[in-house]
Amino acid sequence: MSEDNKVHAEVRESFGKGHARRLRAAGKIPAVLYGHGTDPQHLALPGHQMSLLVRRANALLELDLAAGTQLALVKDVQKDPVHQIIEHIDLLVVRRGEKIAVDVPVVIVGEPQSGTIATLDSATVSLEVEATHIPENIEVDVEEKEDGYRVTAGDLVLPRGATLVTDPEALIVAVAIPLATLAAEEEIAEADAAVAEEQAEESAEETEGGESEASDSE
Repeated sequence: MSEDNKVHAEVRESFGKGHARRLRAAGKIPAVLYGHGTDPQHLALPGHQMSLLVRRANALLELDLAAGTQLALVKDVQKDPVHQIIEHIDLLVVRRGEKIAVDVPVVIVGEPQSGTIATLDSATVSLEVEATHIPENIEVDVEEKEDGYRVTAGDLVLPRGATLVTDPEALIVAVAIPLATLAAEEEIAEADAAVAEEQAEESAEETEGGESEASDSE
């Protein structure tokens, strides 16, 4: 585990909104640690370090507590909806070697064929993995893929030791021609058909006119 993931955690003895505000004003974030049948522990974590760590999904921390160290998984980050300031963090107790279920982000790499786009139908996929070997993301390569290309959860290349929890038939990525492009092509086709029909009518009228003149000359 990276040294950056080692976090000094202080046990909180005071609670309530007022105390939480004072903690945040002091550059700390209130948190709660729970799991494995242990009593919940209310903690104060360093604000700046945590704001960097939680940018990654499923961040695994090594908490430095007065009673010793403890591995913990970031399960939920609550933010102020306006200012996006972290207000509270939920941490789950994990142990080395145990497997846990996590939602891992899916990332598209590469560019599909010209005129098409690759769309994420599901931004995450659920996996069962070792707590200390959680992948940062799962990549889907769409380089030069054509319209109609589809990737389901069962098609994903998973890291060693990971087990798929998501339905294997669930659609993850699809490559298609944008609807706007299809609509534009349909309008062009309709316009071309209208022009062809008009030209055919004009040609028919000219033919009828020629036949009429020939008949009059007789």
